[in-house]
Amino acid sequence: MKADEFDSIIFDCDGVLIDVTKSYDTTINKTISYVLKEIANITVDTPLTSEILLRFKSTGGFNDEIDITYSGILCFIAAEKLNKDPTELILDVLNKADDSGIAYIENFLSKIDVDISDVKARLDYPSTDKNDLIHSTFDQLFFGPELYSKIFQKKSKFSEKGFIENDNVIVNSDLIEALKKRFSDKIAIVTGRGFNAISSSLKEILNQFNVENSVFLEDESRDLAKPNPQSLIRSMKGLDSKNCLYVGDSMEDMILAQKASELGFQATFCGIYGSGKLPEVKKKMFIEKNTPFILESINFLPKALNLV
Repeated sequence: MKADEFDSIIFDCDGVLIDVTKSYDTTINKTISYVLKEIANITVDTPLTSEILLRFKSTGGFNDEIDITYSGILCFIAAEKLNKDPTELILDVLNKADDSGIAYIENFLSKIDVDISDVKARLDYPSTDKNDLIHSTFDQLFFGPELYSKIFQKKSKFSEKGFIENDNVIVNSDLIEALKKRFSDKIAIVTGRGFNAISSSLKEILNQFNVENSVFLEDESRDLAKPNPQSLIRSMKGLDSKNCLYVGDSMEDMILAQKASELGFQATFCGIYGSGKLPEVKKKMFIEKNTPFILESINFLPKALNLV
C-alpha cells in the first residue's frame, strides 16, 4: 500500500499517543501486589517484568491492562500452590498463548494440577458492573483519589496521587495539524482507554481529533474489545473512510486491522515500537510479522506519509 493512498488515519492511544510505561504498566504491578497481599498474603513488589508485560501484549489477547492484572494474580497464586517460581509459570503459560486472552490463561491453569476455583470465585472477574476487587483497586490506583471520586462518585481507599499523572504525552498539536493537511477531519482514535482517562491526559489536544467517530473501548461492551474489528469498522464508517492507516503498538492492534480488512474495510497497520522499555524487541516482532509500516514514533508519520 502506497503512503498517498490513505484517506484517513486512526490511532491507538497507549504506547502510541501516550507512553504509559510509568502509568498503566506501574498500575498493573501495584494492583497485583495489593490484591495478592489482600487475598493470599503473598508479598511481591514488582510481579511482572517489562519482558513479561510485553509477552502478554504480544499474544493479541490482552489489550485490557486489567485482564493482564487478573492473569498475573491467578498465575502467582497457582505458582504458590504448586510451590513453583511464578515467573517460570507465567512464561510457560504464555509460551503458546493465543489471542483469546484470559480464557486461554484460565484454560491452561485448569489443565495443570492446581485448584484455583476459590480464587476465581472471590475475584469474580470480570464483573458486569466493574465493581470487583481488581477493577476497583486498579481504577483507584490509576486515577488517584480526586479523579476517581469525580468519575465514579465514590471515595478512594488510597490517598496517593494517581499513576495517570505519570502519563507521558507524545502527540502534540503540530503533528495533528501536519496530518490534517492530508486527512482533514478524518483523524480519529480507537483505543482500549475510556473517554475520561484519555481526556484527562490529552486535554485540549483531544479536541483536534474527530472524537465523534472515535471509539473508547473501556466505555463499551466487553465483547467489542480488541482484536474484535468492529470498533475500527465503526470509526471508518463514521469517517466515510475507504482506506485507513491504523497506527498501533501491539499485536492486537495489528490483528484488528487485518480482521477489518478481511471484512472489506481496508485498514493498513503501522507499528510503533519506540515507547516502552523494550523497543528493539517490539521492532523485531513487527519485522517478523511483515508489518507494512514500522516507525519508532508517531513523530515520524509526516515523513513516512510524504507530508514533508
